[in-house]
Amino acid sequence: MTYAPDRLFEEVAYVAYHFHWDFDRILDLEHPVRHRFIDEIGAINERISAGG
Repeated sequence: MTYAPDRLFEEVAYVAYHFHWDFDRILDLEHPVRHRFIDEIGAINERISAGG
């Protein structure tokens, strides 16, 4: 499966912004693992936005 470069950069930027990990560390993650981190970051952000 090919992965759109723009989408990959969005994912890397999102994880890097929140976890302060470097580019290579994030790229080394398997796709499902990277997406799990993205989902968890999103859940954390939702809880913060909701005040909890």
